[in-house]
Amino acid sequence: MERTLRAGRLATFAYFALNGFLMGMWIVHIPAIEHQVGIGHAVLGWLLLLLGAGAFVGMQVVGPLTDRLGARAVVPAGAALCSAALVLPGLATNVWTLGAALLVLGLGNGCLDVSMNAHAVQVERGYRRPVMSAFHATFSIGGVLAALVGARTLSWGWSPAVTLGAVALLGAAAAGLSAPALLRPEPTARTPASRTKKETSEASPSRRGTPRQIWILAALALMLMLCEGVANDWSVLHLRDALGAPAATAALAYGAFAAAMTVGRLLADRVAARFGPVAVLRHGATVAALGLTVAALSPWVPPALFGWTVFGAGLSGCIPQLFSAAGHADQDAAGANVSRVAGLGYLGMLAGPAVIGPLTHFMPLNLTFFLPVAFCAVAACTAGILRPKPTARAEVSAMRS
Repeated sequence: MERTLRAGRLATFAYFALNGFLMGMWIVHIPAIEHQVGIGHAVLGWLLLLLGAGAFVGMQVVGPLTDRLGARAVVPAGAALCSAALVLPGLATNVWTLGAALLVLGLGNGCLDVSMNAHAVQVERGYRRPVMSAFHATFSIGGVLAALVGARTLSWGWSPAVTLGAVALLGAAAAGLSAPALLRPEPTARTPASRTKKETSEASPSRRGTPRQIWILAALALMLMLCEGVANDWSVLHLRDALGAPAATAALAYGAFAAAMTVGRLLADRVAARFGPVAVLRHGATVAALGLTVAALSPWVPPALFGWTVFGAGLSGCIPQLFSAAGHADQDAAGANVSRVAGLGYLGMLAGPAVIGPLTHFMPLNLTFFLPVAFCAVAACTAGILRPKPTARAEVSAMRS
């Protein structure tokens, strides 16, 4: 049993790294594909909404499907779809084909994202201790690897179609090779076929509605992933435009944030096991708020870089705790609950540019950062939502022991 669980954990690491690598390869090739299709930044911005829409739809569809069929069946299918869809933007020749390609790529990404997080919850339940944050760190590592590989292939003059096609084949192969190690559906989770008609009516999330706790977790995910989106989209511009830093120096803002996020997620599981998820969210969001406040108010580059680093460290463990809590809230509806939280969280990340951009017409860029600071404060004040209910305390206590 222990060997099976360890293999399932390694397979989950593989799928998280694969997801990060696939999406990272798309990001690295955005400028080349933009030039290939012949569109400007404004049109690309609208097309990226299709990527988000596809991901949101995929998340909502695959969540209940994962509960019905089991993550073991859905994760490899989602990984294969995401891998195959990666080549489509590289083949696009106009705005219409690129839009369709991004919609399909988003769909594949959403399917893989929710199903692999649902499987991660199953692995965490088997280990009886927090392991979710490390999976999310592996996603970030996959993105870093994509940046390195993509930079090399671009320097060789490879076209996006060739590079993304090769990566799609490798991704499909990795998805197939990792599939046998995934855990089988838990015997304690009763499938819809094994329930009586009355039980199905009472237990089905679609019939009884999504619990209030899940919607609160989803709202927190939206706010915190909007904060992450602000760092992704505005940290470099903050140093370059607000503080006058050279382009090379300004790029360090995002690098410092991303590195702190990765390291923090590698350490967050141990912190959560020792002090509990409530402490991770409460103190992590507080630290993030303080870090972004330092970055926003600093008139000099070094303290601003320090602030972005602290912001990343504080945020690093927050989102994995929300996903984990959603998955553990109801074993029979883990996929559906994770899809709600991940879906709204993903919309929050996409909303970062849309919210901050218009605010810059009324105030300096650095002052707009107090909106995500406020969101971090809300998360810190409502961290108690992660405190287990009396019926679930025995299981969580076992996870922490």
